[in-house]
Amino acid sequence: MEKAPTILFGAFDRHNFGDLLFPHIAAALLPGVEPIFAGLAERDLRPFGGHRVQALAELAGEYGTQALNLIHVGGEVLSCEAWQAALMLQTTADAGPLIACYDRHPENRRAWARQQTGLADRAPYCTDPGLFPAARVIYAGVGGVSLDQAEPALRSEILAKLAAAHAVGVRDRVTLAHLQAAGISAELMPDPAVLVAELFGDRIRRHQHDDAVADILRHFPNGYLAVQFSADFGDDTTLAGIANQLALLADARGIGIVLFRAGAAPWHDELDGLERVAHKLGQRAQVFPSLHLWDICALIAASRGFCGSSLHGRIVATAKALPRLNFAQRGEGAKQAAWAASWEAPDLPGVVDIGAIATGMARALDAPVSTRERLARDLATRYREGWATLLKQASVLV
Repeated sequence: MEKAPTILFGAFDRHNFGDLLFPHIAAALLPGVEPIFAGLAERDLRPFGGHRVQALAELAGEYGTQALNLIHVGGEVLSCEAWQAALMLQTTADAGPLIACYDRHPENRRAWARQQTGLADRAPYCTDPGLFPAARVIYAGVGGVSLDQAEPALRSEILAKLAAAHAVGVRDRVTLAHLQAAGISAELMPDPAVLVAELFGDRIRRHQHDDAVADILRHFPNGYLAVQFSADFGDDTTLAGIANQLALLADARGIGIVLFRAGAAPWHDELDGLERVAHKLGQRAQVFPSLHLWDICALIAASRGFCGSSLHGRIVATAKALPRLNFAQRGEGAKQAAWAASWEAPDLPGVVDIGAIATGMARALDAPVSTRERLARDLATRYREGWATLLKQASVLV
């Protein structure tokens, strides 16, 4: 008997560290299954270690009312509005003019987003139940910490879609509270990336021997911090503050600073800011050029620890039992703080302001290795248990 198709759906169609990881992890947890990888647009991310991704709207036309499994895999997708989602599918060069155009005419954003994705949804990364009416629908380890701040029509759409799903798993207690307040049952489980070391440790170690990471290891024989921050930190004052804090760390610990991008899609990371910080740090720093998923994993895994704004930089470091710290500007970093409050060990730092990077990272570096190792094992076990619970709740088709 032929197996029912399984569609793994998420923001796999743009360059973002976590979104590139999620489908690898979900596929590894479905032995014997050849899943279909779906996003909002057809894209080929294989040159970056991702997947060849098909457009969900086109898959709906192909599979119609066929019985299948539809699994939403990870990410802060519950409050991702259509305009934002469609814009992040563009090139960085195209995004600027589009933002300028639609800032002048915001009433046309939804129509443009629909043209890009083929979907009329306000929240397109949450699937409309009518798109695959015979599907068993699962949300596995997703987030939505700002769901309570979404405009009413968007929030209502998201909640209705979640209520219609067969099983829902969320990755932090803030999102869980939002859903419980709306009367939606959900499982609390970690983010999928907690399994990256367990599932892909050998692959990551092989990439540590490739030129991109091997050159860094040779250049900094006493070790380095893997550091990343998004384009939001790009003003002169903020970059100077980051550089000053990293200089304190590098000098105190005798280690290097390696700056990398965790995402090249619009509204993610920009090379210019990293280069400006590296220039301020001089011989203490290098910019890591590779955007390949497994090179980034290898860079973090071979480091003395991760420091940055990326949630998945933090979670990959957590999976490798390494020191980690997120930093944020005031009023930002909600999903990182929600993750840390939900899963981080009490004696390990969560999210700090820029002026506290040096002291926060020092605290993380000095924390007992046994604490980090125990947490890494526990989170991996918790995700596997949560995944198994969701598949059972949804009675996935085989």
